[in-house]
Amino acid sequence: MTTIVDSLNSILWGYVLVYGLLGVGVFFTIRLGFLQFLNFGEMIRAIRGSRDSDVHGISPFQALCTSLASRVGTGNLAGVAVALYLGGAGAIFWMWMVALVGMATGYAESTLAQLYKVRDGKGQYRGGPAVYITKGLKAPWAGSIFAVCLILSFGLVFNAVQANSIADAMQGAFGVPKIWVGIVIAVLAGIVIFGGLRSIVRFAELVVPLMAGLYVLIALVIMAINITEVPGVLMTIVKSAFGLEEAAGGAAGSITAAMLNGIKRGLFSNEAGMGSAPNIAATATPAPHHPSSQGLVQAFGVFVDTIIICTATAVMILLSGVMEPGSGITGTQLTQDAMQSHIGESGAYFIAIAILFFAFTSIVANYTYAENALIHLGGDSTIAITLLRSAVLGMVVWGSYEAVVTVFNAADASMGLMATINLIAIVMLSGTVVKLTKDYLAQRKQGEVPHFKSKDYPELHEKIDGNIWH
Repeated sequence: MTTIVDSLNSILWGYVLVYGLLGVGVFFTIRLGFLQFLNFGEMIRAIRGSRDSDVHGISPFQALCTSLASRVGTGNLAGVAVALYLGGAGAIFWMWMVALVGMATGYAESTLAQLYKVRDGKGQYRGGPAVYITKGLKAPWAGSIFAVCLILSFGLVFNAVQANSIADAMQGAFGVPKIWVGIVIAVLAGIVIFGGLRSIVRFAELVVPLMAGLYVLIALVIMAINITEVPGVLMTIVKSAFGLEEAAGGAAGSITAAMLNGIKRGLFSNEAGMGSAPNIAATATPAPHHPSSQGLVQAFGVFVDTIIICTATAVMILLSGVMEPGSGITGTQLTQDAMQSHIGESGAYFIAIAILFFAFTSIVANYTYAENALIHLGGDSTIAITLLRSAVLGMVVWGSYEAVVTVFNAADASMGLMATINLIAIVMLSGTVVKLTKDYLAQRKQGEVPHFKSKDYPELHEKIDGNIWH
């Protein structure tokens, strides 16, 4: 089993997804006319007017906060440190690049999720890749495979990984036994999860801006104190990406290491193209009432995750001077050491608490994705959802003290498969994304508030819910 999983991961993550996700990002960037750069202001505009919801859906701002809750996790702290350790400062440049093109991918998949969304038995909006694959491509079998992979990876195993990160940080900083950390996290997560979708999004809306804002604020204070060194650090990131910093020693290997580690960690962190964020994007009531508006909101989430939060971690580590190649100190430990060098002993506690919040919000947000997939598979009964919630909380406790490599690798393979299915689907549906985008921007250009008119899309009449998009 281990051999099969490792072989599948080496193919998916060594070739298919690294180049596939990057390639699809470039494809949508070009096909959408560099939307994420030329219409960045429109993303801000879409977020500013997005605090309202209705009885069927959550607000776009709540959807953004929930997707950020999933995106902003241990990858933003430990993952950045791993990228720096293995790929050097240049890895951060490639994280930036994959995020900038990934914004177009994130826009495309969330726009499609909005367009093809449906209502569940309680009238709540539901959707995501499983739905747009089923309805848009008429391939329910592929939609079902996607849904199963999402439940296994995001719903179960990745939540065990997040719990493991919290337990490690709490034990390292405060000496709390891992099993007790797991039990407490499971109880707190259970309170939020058993409150249902609206309870989860209200929690995310409150906690995510606060936790992300505080973390970035601390990083900005550290940069302000070391302001004379910041330009040099940023130049090091750019030069190292192309081997210029190590030119004297001949840096062909370091360029490759920087690219591969930066791209991989960037993709893991911002999730653009993975097919995860569209699950929550579909549950929103868009403002303006057009699928593209939610796509713009979610594209901004990719920007926040990587360009803002990951950069804050990277600059803080590079300014500290604690990173030593070959030392073996990487991940959470490296980030804690860096913070300690800046603000003293309390730095380790601050990172432990940051990981607690970042990983905890990921657990509850990941659950919403799994619930969405379960409902698509027909498991919308109270018994089925209660079993899923119990399984998620059980994995949190198990993951806090157990780290079985094969299980975690299997989750990577599962996520790799769902991402591959999603990428193929959004490329095949790219014509629809382009038409929606041109329609939205044309209405804006004419001074109108964009509004989706189903009569302009006769080819979609049998594929979308006419009661939603009347």
